[in-house]
Amino acid sequence: MTITSPPGQEVSPIAAPKAKNQGGGFLRYLITRFLLIIPTVFILITVVFFLMRVTGDPITAAMGGRLTPDQLAARIHEAGYDRPILIQYFEYLGQIFTGDLGRTLSDNRAVTEVLTTYGAATLELAINAVIVALLVGIPLGLVAAKFRDRYPDAILRILAILGYATPVFFAGLILKLVFGVWLGWLPISGRADWETELTLTGLQSPSGIYWLDALRSGNMQAFGNVFQHALLPALALGLLTGGVFLRLVRTNAIGTLGREYVEAGRSRGVSEFRLTTKHAYRPALIPIITVMGLQIAMLLGGAVLTETTFEWSGLGFKLAEYLTARDFVAVQGIVVLLAIIVAVTNFIVDVVAALIDPRVRY
Repeated sequence: MTITSPPGQEVSPIAAPKAKNQGGGFLRYLITRFLLIIPTVFILITVVFFLMRVTGDPITAAMGGRLTPDQLAARIHEAGYDRPILIQYFEYLGQIFTGDLGRTLSDNRAVTEVLTTYGAATLELAINAVIVALLVGIPLGLVAAKFRDRYPDAILRILAILGYATPVFFAGLILKLVFGVWLGWLPISGRADWETELTLTGLQSPSGIYWLDALRSGNMQAFGNVFQHALLPALALGLLTGGVFLRLVRTNAIGTLGREYVEAGRSRGVSEFRLTTKHAYRPALIPIITVMGLQIAMLLGGAVLTETTFEWSGLGFKLAEYLTARDFVAVQGIVVLLAIIVAVTNFIVDVVAALIDPRVRY
């Protein structure tokens, strides 16, 4: 039986049932991707737990040499680190399910308190870096595609490779030296001046994201101060991902500009600017959305070096401090949180990619 279709278009008997099952296909894809989060997070938690035990128990790692052998043995027994490793592992899994990640050894704080206190700063840095990456990668990728195999394209590709290959801490030091020390245009450390921090942290129900709190309160002076402090860290971290976005947009836009419908528009006199910005723009976003989850993981990894370089009080900065203090309980909690964030982000990115491009679902 042949399904009727408009002139010039034929619909195969198999195409119609697929169209009916698109909703079911997306639901299956959604459930499958969500269920994959569980084993992913479980494996990451397991790997982190046993890696943290390679050098011994956390008490000995953090306080060995500062306590007498008797005091050390008492602390180890009190914390339960003298029990079999598998018992400790299953107890730790039970604590995670109840939201208890333990207490830090160096400053005796609840790990969940550390995560909530400093997590907003890392989230703010990641958002700023993503904004920079998108503002740099998408427009310059379209420019490179428009001037394919010409000087602008060659220069932009070299800059993209340099941006991706340059270590984030080195880029941060160069930015601090040029814009902070030599030119004196921007501050080189911290999230804001201390007066601004006192103002924003004193707000009712602050989010911890300074520029958002400044906008909510209508304090544009504080927003300007926060923006100045955030610019260099965002550039250092955002250019790393911006180079990846530039190359992805360029490659996909070149493929789109060679399609038949673009050639037809060109033959009708449509301007190259319109062809690039309208016809090549949306398809060029699909690969960016697809790899966004991987880039979020890269941003979180780069946040450790960026926050340390700019003394940005986030999870990366605290993670470096706890590593120096060999506080493996705190390190374990922070790494577990980052792993969960990466897994959930990848799920969200996959869902958005499936909504934009239905081929992803099958």
